[in-house]
Amino acid sequence: MLRGFAIGDLWYLVEAARWTVALTALAMAGGGLLGLVVMTLRVVPLAPANWLAAGYIQVLQGTPLLGQLFVFYFGFSIFGYNVSPWVAAGAAFSIYASSFLAEIWRGCIQAIPKTQWEASAALGLSFLEQLRHVIIPQALRIAIPPTVGFLVQLVKNTSLASVIGFIELTRAGQIITGATFQPFLVYSCVAMIYFAMCSPLSLYARHLERSLHGAR
Repeated sequence: MLRGFAIGDLWYLVEAARWTVALTALAMAGGGLLGLVVMTLRVVPLAPANWLAAGYIQVLQGTPLLGQLFVFYFGFSIFGYNVSPWVAAGAAFSIYASSFLAEIWRGCIQAIPKTQWEASAALGLSFLEQLRHVIIPQALRIAIPPTVGFLVQLVKNTSLASVIGFIELTRAGQIITGATFQPFLVYSCVAMIYFAMCSPLSLYARHLERSLHGAR
């Protein structure tokens, strides 16, 4: 039986947005840690490590995120393992995020003048010590705005998790649409909630870009 869109439905959407935020936070945390490892392999002066990291990035950036979600959610069932939507979405988004964060951070590190590497090498620092004490502190200023910008894209991309049954904001909108048959109203509310989450992040990224550029 169809019913009208009510205030309780709007509250349900707001509550579902918590899981969008939670999935984004999990993806940024897992992707950040893995991306840091991949980035290090990408810039370390060792050709096999560079090729391995480059291949990892090319595969993940060259395949659709939706396909990666399907692989994690349905692929393991072939071997008799049932994966929950939470685990599949968290793993897929973390790995997806790691490939983009690794490239963002690699570009920021390579933007540091070569003279900084030469000066730190003249002090007798190892490669990892150069990264830790000299290069990364300078690259951090460059990396913050694009990292926040990618975070905005990640928030919106979490909507793809709805296809494997993960109940986040978009999936909640689908459920309410099925009950009310008012897709325009429901998805307008969904869009406004996404805007409320993403707009402050976009403004913050632009503020960081202006302030950090002015401080250079």
